[in-house]
Amino acid sequence: MAAQCCCRKAPGAEVAPARPPPEPPPALDVASASSAQLFRLRHLQLGLELRPEARELAGCLVLELCALRPAPRALVLDTHPALRLHSAAFRRAPNAATAAEPPCAFAFATPGPGSAPPLPAFPEGPGAEPSCGPLAFRVDPFTDYGSSLTVTLPPELEAHQPFQVILRYTSTDAPAIWWLDPELTYGSAKPFVFTQGHSVCNRSFFPCFDTPAVKCTYSAVVKAPSGVQVLMSATKSTYVEEEGVYHFHMEHPVPAYLVALVAGDLQPADIGPRSRVWAEPCLLSMATSKLSGVVEQWLSAAERLYGPYMWGRYDIVFLPPSFPIVAMENPCLTFVISSILECDEFLVIDVIHEVAHSWFGNAVTNATWEEMWLSEGLATYAQRRITTETYGAAFTCLETAFRLDALHRQMKLLGEDSPVSKLQVKLEPGVNPSHLMNLFTYEKGYCFVYYLSQLCGDPQRFDDFLRAYVEKYKFTSVVAQDLLDSFLSFFPELKEQSVDCRAEVVMSLSKCYSSLLDSMNAEIRIRWLQIVVRNDYYPDLHRVRRFLESQMSRMYTIPLYEDLCTGALKSFALEVFYQTQGRLHPNLRRTIQQILTQGLGPSADPGAEQGGTGAEAEGDVDTPALLLGDEAPSSAIALRDVNVSA
Repeated sequence: MAAQCCCRKAPGAEVAPARPPPEPPPALDVASASSAQLFRLRHLQLGLELRPEARELAGCLVLELCALRPAPRALVLDTHPALRLHSAAFRRAPNAATAAEPPCAFAFATPGPGSAPPLPAFPEGPGAEPSCGPLAFRVDPFTDYGSSLTVTLPPELEAHQPFQVILRYTSTDAPAIWWLDPELTYGSAKPFVFTQGHSVCNRSFFPCFDTPAVKCTYSAVVKAPSGVQVLMSATKSTYVEEEGVYHFHMEHPVPAYLVALVAGDLQPADIGPRSRVWAEPCLLSMATSKLSGVVEQWLSAAERLYGPYMWGRYDIVFLPPSFPIVAMENPCLTFVISSILECDEFLVIDVIHEVAHSWFGNAVTNATWEEMWLSEGLATYAQRRITTETYGAAFTCLETAFRLDALHRQMKLLGEDSPVSKLQVKLEPGVNPSHLMNLFTYEKGYCFVYYLSQLCGDPQRFDDFLRAYVEKYKFTSVVAQDLLDSFLSFFPELKEQSVDCRAEVVMSLSKCYSSLLDSMNAEIRIRWLQIVVRNDYYPDLHRVRRFLESQMSRMYTIPLYEDLCTGALKSFALEVFYQTQGRLHPNLRRTIQQILTQGLGPSADPGAEQGGTGAEAEGDVDTPALLLGDEAPSSAIALRDVNVSA
């Protein structure tokens, strides 16, 4: 059986990598309807058939899972109205004590109208259970960018017991899948298709935990029309000529949005020892001449700064002008719009930015879309460090000044208090995370990272910190506090200075302004009192008590109670609440009770003296609450204390 390897690795020559160890439940993501916090996703397998004439993708998805608690009633996945589910089935995974089971094969139906999706063919052997049992499922509305798929699970399922869920489906007119007729390509020779998963589009490509908090390895088998080259964001790729199918495997855990596919009239050309470009034949020579040799320079510079490149190959595929963004950092295979070849400077900057994502974004990923700056801000900082290393400080300064000028103009247009201009945006339920992709995500994120680098006083030492940060968190998803805690652990002298400086600053401010606040309006007073609470400044705590005793409005009480309950003043908050609850509106009283309960832990009951009815108590149980930690981070700097201005 002849096989042509697309990544210079012999098929089957390497032992399958070990599955990643169990991880804590992922962060809550309001953009996902899934039950990702109840399961561990070990691996996913895709059998895909491309049907360009019908503009349809037929798929079979095999999810390898284990429940984190016994007898989960259902598995909830993200999906989309464009995706039609044909069937769902359950299969017990083989005994973990036996050898790892090889990937399943897929049987593709004879091409034709209404052809069924691929069928999985599981290997037979010791411990294997080839039979699958059908599962009931339903699809419910979620948001305008997706739906929720609920699959009922067998009741006897044990915690940490591996099992598989098999879903067969077809996807038509999906927002993640872009079908192009031949005339919409440069060569006008063959149909073209590509996927774009960022931020929440891949739920229309395959049902998934569509949140950056969940990562897993994946494999895929893809059947395409004859003469169409298929590529995916995978570390290994092979083409089996006799079967006419492509095999892909990604050996490192990635989030769902980084599973990417492109197929069309594409030809390769090597541009370095671990890089090649893919493009339509008429564009190949231009792409090769512009990038030959330089990509390896960029990768080597990045490795000197942030450690070894961990994805094996770094290939680039140039897509037709209908590609909706300039570039996308899909692991091993960066997608770039072909029209950028006309401008050398933008080509350099954008490709280097995607190179930087190999460390910041792909290896270490933001756990929620609200903290997208963790990927884009760090990648922008790393991009500018790479350009400084390869093209000099003048090049980087000019590009940075150009972008920061655009940021200032954007801030002037929207206003500095615009919700979208914040470093850390609050994503409301139902809002598409893609709307958060703006200049602030990149440039305000860069400004904050640059500020941290200035705090330590030495760019090279800050590079060492980022290298250690990547090494610690690679192939996981993080929140902003992880970055800040790591920063203060790496630079303990800054933590000590911060504690001393903050105490002195608050004391000085209090001497200057505290006595004047009684004559000022509530808007000014609450801002000072929040500083008092967040810094545990006890000399002015009596002013907080007096304010809460006189103010019964949500807009003034809620922010202070939230600050009190995330610090060391929880008992003070409870005492003030007991003294003032009788003067609060019932709805406000219940809201503050929830804040206090979350801050004090489940054993506390702030409403115990209230004598609420059973109906009220029962209603509160079903009310969804924000998931807050019991204790505030112990580090001297928390993200909420940082106000970064570009």
